[in-house]
Amino acid sequence: MKSIIILGSTGSIGTNTLDIVQRFPEDFRVIGMTGGGNIERLEAQIRSFKPQAVAVSTESSAAMLRARCLDLPVEILAGEEGITQVAAMPGADLVISAIVGAAGLVPTLAAIRSGKHIALANKEPMVMAGKLMQDEARKHGVKIFPVDSEHSAIFQSLEGHRLEDVRRLILTASGGALWTLTKEQLQDVTPERALQHPNWKMGSKITIDSATLMNKGLEVVEARWLFSISESRIDVVVHRESIIHSLVEYTDRSMIAQLGLPDMRTPISYAMRYPERLPLDLPSLDLAEVGTLTFCKPDHDRFPCLNLGYESLRVGGTMPAVLNAANEIAVDAFLNGGIRFLGIAEVIRNTMDAHTCRDVSSLDDALEADRWARVKADSLVHAFSR
Repeated sequence: MKSIIILGSTGSIGTNTLDIVQRFPEDFRVIGMTGGGNIERLEAQIRSFKPQAVAVSTESSAAMLRARCLDLPVEILAGEEGITQVAAMPGADLVISAIVGAAGLVPTLAAIRSGKHIALANKEPMVMAGKLMQDEARKHGVKIFPVDSEHSAIFQSLEGHRLEDVRRLILTASGGALWTLTKEQLQDVTPERALQHPNWKMGSKITIDSATLMNKGLEVVEARWLFSISESRIDVVVHRESIIHSLVEYTDRSMIAQLGLPDMRTPISYAMRYPERLPLDLPSLDLAEVGTLTFCKPDHDRFPCLNLGYESLRVGGTMPAVLNAANEIAVDAFLNGGIRFLGIAEVIRNTMDAHTCRDVSSLDDALEADRWARVKADSLVHAFSR
């Protein structure tokens, strides 16, 4: 039986992970969890899965959860320190890293340094400090299994093949909720409209990232570090049906792809049980019923965020961390009515232009770049709103 810790148990990845645990109780047990502000859901998860320790982001949330779980033998911690403590707690074989945003970097790195294998569902830690993450993983004998559907597809398509035979990686993009809109129509898009993803059920931040194509920009950065391949050999193609999750082209021009109906339980379960596969009771892909698969090139004029991801890699150093932080601030501002949809890319672009890049030699380098970018992006949001 594999003991697991779930960082971000109340989000979409966390709840899907727990669904797999519930389906295969002989294979997995949950010994630790972390969550945000959804105390009611977290309490229900604690009662169902009986972890040894749980951490939440604030002391007030921890106090509420302790009061609701007085009858349960669970330790409840708070803040970044508490979340990091749960991430590194002894006895775990695998940590599911699914905390949204930059907040996932410190606990994920702590889990790596404590020798735990990682199922990486949040791309931000690898974006902010990819080289550092991989260096620490090698140092501590840790494997990082990708959970994002695109990176899992590449991971699966690379199995049994030599990296030196790879010509390029091809990430597929759904295009998000707004792909068919003109640039003029994008000016007046509401958060409600941008959150209507056609294929996937995800949290609000990642759904907006999908609508701007920033999600793909971040995935390009993550792929560079996960698979040790330069950004010049990572391409993106828009595939609206989300059936082909990504592809690998080899030097002989053959391509290997991973296909399936869009359901995150497939890549999650593969990371959890690797190298074995779990017999999931999910609908099968019927290609005859699907009929047609379509592909087109990204539109960099309407959706400039993808190019910003590539640019951050070409600059290197702290620039990807700045890209990520500025995006988090801009997306939050858009969701709260502070800026327009097209203002997201403007805030990121201006923040990157103002940044003096440095190397990321330590965790502090990445965190300092993140802090600087948040202050700068926030000032730009206020300027735009005025």
